[in-house]
Amino acid sequence: MSGRGRQPPRYWFEGGRAPLPARALAHLYAGMVAARAALFRRGLLRSRHPGKPVLVVGNLIAGGSGKTPLTIALVERLRAEGFAPGVASRGYGRDDAGTPRWVDAALDPRLGGDEPVLIARRTGAPVRVDADRVAAAQALVGAGCDVIVCDDGLQHYRLARDVEIEVIDGRRRYGNGLPIPAGPMREPAARGARCDFRVLNLGSDDGEAGFGEWPMRLVSDAVVAMRGARTASLSAFAGQRVHAVAGIGDPERFFAMLRGKGIAVVPHAFPDHHAYRAEDFDFGSDLPVLMTEKDAVKAAALVDGRGWSVPIRAELPEAFWVALLERLRGRV
Repeated sequence: MSGRGRQPPRYWFEGGRAPLPARALAHLYAGMVAARAALFRRGLLRSRHPGKPVLVVGNLIAGGSGKTPLTIALVERLRAEGFAPGVASRGYGRDDAGTPRWVDAALDPRLGGDEPVLIARRTGAPVRVDADRVAAAQALVGAGCDVIVCDDGLQHYRLARDVEIEVIDGRRRYGNGLPIPAGPMREPAARGARCDFRVLNLGSDDGEAGFGEWPMRLVSDAVVAMRGARTASLSAFAGQRVHAVAGIGDPERFFAMLRGKGIAVVPHAFPDHHAYRAEDFDFGSDLPVLMTEKDAVKAAALVDGRGWSVPIRAELPEAFWVALLERLRGRV
């Protein structure tokens, strides 16, 4: 597997003992997290509510777990139910992180962030990026949104919320269960029990969710040319070798999905939110290039006619939507 840049330490998810300095820093980090949470619980630090229902999507581990596909699915379903949803996001990895900004489908991902631009393109909903999620939510309410979906906001306690959804990576779960940097945990696993919903991202696997978990499967059946508007069936690549590119939290999940379609994958894993350069695609052969939709929003100008984006959609049980909408309407 090729890749450039920083990947999570192997001991986070693949076994092995964390180095002593990492374990020492993990104790410090865990103490700071616990102290901050206690300050909010006791009211010494205050949360603020924008005046419209807030639905927070987040996870307990560093890196991706499937929040963006779920956020897109939430926006689409809420709109179908008559709501006017908007999305608040930090816009991780953007060049001007200190500048609040409206994000639309045409915005450069370097300014808006790869995930917010993708959400804007897929949903057409108002998207606001701001390190201060309270300010982002207030801006969305001012723009006419009647429900706020906060992408990756579980630890942003300044924003008061009405519904919390924890997204769990079904393949990696919580890794070794240790706090950053000895492990991937932003908060203790017990934090998930306080969330209203716990969604298990099974990807394209046939696994089962555990007690108290809602299964989410990621489905992909088409590809979109990165130059032009051509579409094709993903199954058209079955039996072929392709370069597969993924700069997401768990690249192996994307590669496994393609292999499950009968595609021979030459994998190229990059760090989450990787800023692509033309030389990243010097693979030395003219095979087709398939990449995640999140990567494609940043790399469209860097890949020639061999490049294809692979959109995915999140599918959840209807019972999940019934329960979520009942909970949300109870707060309107």
